[in-house]
Amino acid sequence: MLMRKVPGFVPASPWGLRLPQKFLFLLFLSGLVTLCFGALFLLPNSSRLKRLFLAPRTQQPGLEVVAEVPGQPSARVQELPPNPAPAVPAPGKDDPSSQARTRRRKGSLRRTYPTGPRQEATEPRSSGLIEAPRSQEGSIPFSFDFNAFRSRLRHPVLGTRIDESEEPQSLVRTQREKVKEMMRFAWQSYKRYAMGKNELRPLTKDGYEGSMFGSLNGATVIDSLDTLYLMELREEFQEAKAWVEENFHLNVSGEASLFEVNIRYIGGLLSAFYLTGEEVFRIKAIKLGEKLLPAFNTPTGIPKGVVNFKSGSNRSWGWSTAGSSSILAEFGSLHLEFLHLTELSGNPVFAEKVRHIRKVLRKIDKPFGLYPNFISPVSGNWMQHHVSVGGLGDSFYEYLIKSWLMSAKTDIEAKEMYYEALKALETHLLNVSPGGLTYFAEWRGGILDHKMGHLACFSGGMIALGAEDAEEEKRAHYRELAAQITKTCHESYDRSDTKLGPEAFWFNSGREAVSTQLSESYYILRPEVVESYMYLWRQTHNPVYREWGWEVVTALEKYCRTEAGFSGIQDVYSSIPSHDNKQQTFFLAETLKYLYLLFSEDNTLSLEDWVFNTEAHPLPVNHSDSVGGAGDQL
Repeated sequence: MLMRKVPGFVPASPWGLRLPQKFLFLLFLSGLVTLCFGALFLLPNSSRLKRLFLAPRTQQPGLEVVAEVPGQPSARVQELPPNPAPAVPAPGKDDPSSQARTRRRKGSLRRTYPTGPRQEATEPRSSGLIEAPRSQEGSIPFSFDFNAFRSRLRHPVLGTRIDESEEPQSLVRTQREKVKEMMRFAWQSYKRYAMGKNELRPLTKDGYEGSMFGSLNGATVIDSLDTLYLMELREEFQEAKAWVEENFHLNVSGEASLFEVNIRYIGGLLSAFYLTGEEVFRIKAIKLGEKLLPAFNTPTGIPKGVVNFKSGSNRSWGWSTAGSSSILAEFGSLHLEFLHLTELSGNPVFAEKVRHIRKVLRKIDKPFGLYPNFISPVSGNWMQHHVSVGGLGDSFYEYLIKSWLMSAKTDIEAKEMYYEALKALETHLLNVSPGGLTYFAEWRGGILDHKMGHLACFSGGMIALGAEDAEEEKRAHYRELAAQITKTCHESYDRSDTKLGPEAFWFNSGREAVSTQLSESYYILRPEVVESYMYLWRQTHNPVYREWGWEVVTALEKYCRTEAGFSGIQDVYSSIPSHDNKQQTFFLAETLKYLYLLFSEDNTLSLEDWVFNTEAHPLPVNHSDSVGGAGDQL
């Protein structure tokens, strides 16, 4: 039946509604839809729903990850689209003018968030502002502004670039270029015969994995990154970076040394990030740091030396006093790297772990003020009274003075612990031989072994580094002590047929600064002696340290260079060397780096801006007073 149009009659809608009612219904429906869409964008954790409605963004693969930081809630995080940001200098491009350009353009920054352990980044970009999720307490989001960090450095990273026309084939330039050539040869040999393996075996021309790294590979790559950058080996640095992006995987399941993974891998990745701003280095350093945290699951909080990446279990080394001890040099050489892991992740757990170690060591009774090398991570008691400035103890003392320096001299606790420990070492271990050589002996419950290990030769540089901040009346004494210990270590080199030093040397039976048995006569490309040369040169500019360094370069070339890389030798007292067939990762990370710095200007990786971890990876001094700086105020 047809409806008739009658004045005053409003026809019904198809749903039986009159027009005013239909208008009100549509108005209510549109409001409801608007409310729903608003909820999608305003409610927390809505990024997954946003992607259903927003046009897809161009994104580098692997940069959308799940952040799962121990002790913090997990959150899906995503890289935001990059805004134009100042380019981080490539090797060789780090000059004052480029830094000025970076500072002027730091207002437009790319934001990213720290990643968790589920997925690895594969295509990093230079970073500007890096932010982490809010903490459990709901504080302001943590952020790391890379460009602001670079602007706070007091010197160009690679030093003031000298016009080669003003330095025409000078001796020091020739020496520096020689060290650079050695690094290029060592890297290219590794790349050709062992790329991706942990170390090169130059005699057999193949690679070696070893058992220290828990199935992690590429130790030489990670250890070489900052040395390649420093020496402006651009092509080689890009090769190393590409390998890290594409082939350095963390889904491993073996047992690893907490100490070695920290100083080589995490130290290498952190320094590479601070030098370049490349996100891949930061992300992988944080994730690898998370994999080490189970080592701290002990009654005292003192970590055990070995962590299982698959099960998360831990254990002590079998040889460490019946397999029940943690080693002073190992758990005492985490502080620098773990503070920077907190710095770059916003996760306080890393800093908390190493601060707790300090707390334990401050409270424990110390025999005669000395720190023995073995402690029980269960009871917190010393396991035996063996004290050494060399192996088992060495880098603990190094990290105390460097923690003070890295904090821009605000970590008073580290300073006090260092000078107290050094006083005890002087009192009970320091000796002068009948021939006038100063050395640190080893202390076993009050009985001295009058020997000094090659590892202990770092102490000359350490004492020189700390001399400036000692009590005023002690400064000249420490400078002289540093020089005398470094001279003794040079004598251990000079008294061998190869002019390279043995693993350990003795002071007894009328023999001084020489090894007394074949088992201690080997040299495995160690850096500690040239490390002290570098620090003493920077402090005194005495040309003798460069002369001694050049002697080492000459000896390395003559006795350790092979057709396919550098190798350690089994007897420094034989002029016909027998090689050990291993190019150690620390040869590229430390020995060659310290030699290069010895022949460089003082503002190249200036000690005002950087401290070197015990693997010679540069980490920045905290020049910022803000919370979240690299110092121990975190």
